[in-house]
Amino acid sequence: MPKKLEHIGIAVNDLEQAEALFSKLLQTKSYKREEVKSEGVITSFFQIGDIKIELLAATNTESPIAKFIEKRGEGIHHLAFESDDINNELAERKSQNIQLIHETPKDGADNKKIAFLHPKSTGGVLWELCQEKAED
Repeated sequence: MPKKLEHIGIAVNDLEQAEALFSKLLQTKSYKREEVKSEGVITSFFQIGDIKIELLAATNTESPIAKFIEKRGEGIHHLAFESDDINNELAERKSQNIQLIHETPKDGADNKKIAFLHPKSTGGVLWELCQEKAED
């Protein structure tokens, strides 16, 4: 079961421009920029209370974010929900006939393990499940 909404992912064309806009709107600066090579994105995070805003900019034309923007334009890309046990949660969702994009978690930004649920089975909204990576 998801613990809470962890962050909202927003697809952007120009990360510098989006960071400036969101800094102005949220009256705070981004606390972290990070590249996730496996997803072909650079992320930028803002903390607002208990929730984060994650800006996502594509690093190549084959990136899921580039394809998303090409199809739908800039805007909300996904909702990310924090999980205590992402593997169990994926198994539970699969047993509920929810279509998984990732059968097993992978490394994501902000020290998280992540997996996505397909929007075709979640009311048109891309869901990300995320769990803090364990300390080594």
